[in-house]
Amino acid sequence: MRTKALFSTAFYLLLFLIVFFSSAIVFSQVILRGETVTVPDLTGKTVSQARLELSKKDLAVAQRGSEFSDRWDRGLIIKQDPAPDSKIRVTKVIQVVMSAGSQNVRVPALENKSLETVLTILQASGLTKGKITQIHSRRYPAGRIIAQKPAPDEVAERNAQVGLLISQGAREAQCVMPDLIGRKAERVIAQLKEIDFRISDIHYVYYPGLMSGIVVRQFPPQGYRVQKRNLITLEVSR
Repeated sequence: MRTKALFSTAFYLLLFLIVFFSSAIVFSQVILRGETVTVPDLTGKTVSQARLELSKKDLAVAQRGSEFSDRWDRGLIIKQDPAPDSKIRVTKVIQVVMSAGSQNVRVPALENKSLETVLTILQASGLTKGKITQIHSRRYPAGRIIAQKPAPDEVAERNAQVGLLISQGAREAQCVMPDLIGRKAERVIAQLKEIDFRISDIHYVYYPGLMSGIVVRQFPPQGYRVQKRNLITLEVSR
């Protein structure tokens, strides 16, 4: 009998505690919902700065798109809802619009820079690579920017294309391949090396009735237009 009474008492005590704590939670939520705070001005702040400031008032922040702005740098808040100084209940979310930077940007100077460097600069400036044209130039090393369009310091719309003129380096001199057949190979090889032509291979072959060391065949042949980077092959009697 006593055990039953103790069990009954414990049951009602546990039920009381559950009801008590549930009521306390509901009551606290009601109080919180009824509490109001003043919305701070978030303009010109980053989302991280806004989140830190709003957390002190039991408010939250959420990004709602972005717009171009000539006043605020990219990544800063330019609009908010509710507006500053509004009275709202705690736990509410403040919607913010971020700056996408100015719609117009100033074109950077790209002359004499490498294409790899230029692509990085254009991306950081809010511009894109446009048409690329290449020409030979003695003044600029190969791969360097000679000119650009729009010109440096001009104002262009964000994401506009910048055309580039790129150097291919100095045009390599050409000459007409002379007739080397019948000449002494030793002298021919020395003369070609003096003017920086490259000999890729020399074949020695038996040629009846001809003394050794004479050029009997050449490639490229006589009259062929060559540059210094072209390889020359000789066939020499032995």
